[in-house]
Amino acid sequence: MKKVLFATGNESKKKRFQKGLLENGIEILTLNDIDKKIEVEETGKDGVENAIIKARSYAEVVDMPVFAMDDNLYIDGIPDELQPGTCVRRINGKRLDDSEMLDYYTNLVKTYSKDDKLNCRWVYGIATINNGKESTYSWCLDDFYLVSKKSDKVHKDYPLDSISIDKRNNKYFTDITNSEKKEIKRDESDVLNFLINHLK
Repeated sequence: MKKVLFATGNESKKKRFQKGLLENGIEILTLNDIDKKIEVEETGKDGVENAIIKARSYAEVVDMPVFAMDDNLYIDGIPDELQPGTCVRRINGKRLDDSEMLDYYTNLVKTYSKDDKLNCRWVYGIATINNGKESTYSWCLDDFYLVSKKSDKVHKDYPLDSISIDKRNNKYFTDITNSEKKEIKRDESDVLNFLINHLK
């Protein structure tokens, strides 16, 4: 089993790829599994740049392949100065917890939407470093909107899933099954294939 470091302390992100990588002989470790903690300044202008910064920082201190992920959120209809971009959790210098995130983003919907929904897009970036070779991958999720009414379910560490509705089936992200994710191409199989190909 090949071990790789996912440069995150978020165990929910680990679960996102764990099963698919394990099935291909790759075991994910996170920052919670190593005794080397470093401060990384995420100064990139987008998710790919931030992912590269994080991957490079940890590749210098561990003897294994590394990958990192970052994302940007863009919301139609709100002022430019309020665009989350790379700072989805950090608002006005403060890092929000799950509950605070839900309060902040539902208030945005209530303030700037005319029909209780705002079109959004996530832009994701992943970077891998394996034997000194860097590779990157980016993808966009733009077929959903945010609403002010919360779902009854909450995904830990992914609070915005509770106020995100897929435009194609009109379901909250928290209610979409794994089989439905495959049907609507939200199973991230392309991302998993990228990781397998560049971490083996």
